[in-house]
Amino acid sequence: MTLHTTRLVPTAAGLADAAKLLQNGALVAFPTETVYGLGADARQGEAVARIYTAKGRPTFNPLIVHVADSTAAKTYVEWPAQADTLARLFWPGPLTLVLPLRAGHGLSPLVTAGLPTVGIRVPAHTVAHELLRAFGGPVAAPSANPSGRISPTTADHVVAGLKGRIAAVVDGGACDVGLESTIIGFDGPNAVLLREGGLPSEQIETALGTPLLGAQAGAITAPGQMSSHYAPKGAVRLNAISARRGEHFLGFGAIAGDLTLSASGDTAEAAANLFGHLHRLDAMGGPIAVAPIPMEGLGRAINDRLARAAAPRD
Repeated sequence: MTLHTTRLVPTAAGLADAAKLLQNGALVAFPTETVYGLGADARQGEAVARIYTAKGRPTFNPLIVHVADSTAAKTYVEWPAQADTLARLFWPGPLTLVLPLRAGHGLSPLVTAGLPTVGIRVPAHTVAHELLRAFGGPVAAPSANPSGRISPTTADHVVAGLKGRIAAVVDGGACDVGLESTIIGFDGPNAVLLREGGLPSEQIETALGTPLLGAQAGAITAPGQMSSHYAPKGAVRLNAISARRGEHFLGFGAIAGDLTLSASGDTAEAAANLFGHLHRLDAMGGPIAVAPIPMEGLGRAINDRLARAAAPRD
């Protein structure tokens, strides 16, 4: 069934409409500081199932639950001391914590893909925060794009990918960070880096006073771990110094391209531009070559996204 996708403005009336749609089991895309999320009431199984259908997302890939504050988070998950430290320092913000579910949590099993844990975060974007307050409950929200494709950082990106599949998108402008959240899990007292993201892992290690463990290869335990993800339609070639014939070139620093992530070599600027520039180059058609990005700061997360975008596809 094709839906009429409404574009809502982030006024009190627009957010009230968005909250009512969520309460009625509909899908609403909304901005966060990372990317636009595709929201559904995390307690309604049918609503969560619509996320998987609209995105074409495999049901073994779990979703992140967005809540208004850490008090709300504690109603759904067990809360170790490390979580308290990280939430106090980095929430609201681009950090997701994967924690054990509490008894009687009330979340749909589809949110967790049957796992005993759930990824949960408090977004920093004003519109997201106000929508969560207006809704008054947990919102499951992966990125608001067809599964495996380039993540959306504007409402236009959402409409281009999901028009006719979702009820509404709240247009809150471009996302500031431009990369999905960093995901941290726990193995006993040890923090584990499950996905690089919009909060540099070095900052987390400094906060905890200990190095992060790496995720074990194998089963998917958090969003964003599929080998092929964030991909344009055409092939992606990494660490290129120049474009080959027929390629569009994405530059960085002194290596300029058709579009350049950051002429000054600023990885934060590059992160904010990454998905928007990939959308623009993808619209031109054909393969994309990408200049080298340093593995420091947000460069780690940028390289993670680019590696998945360039991975072989099914």
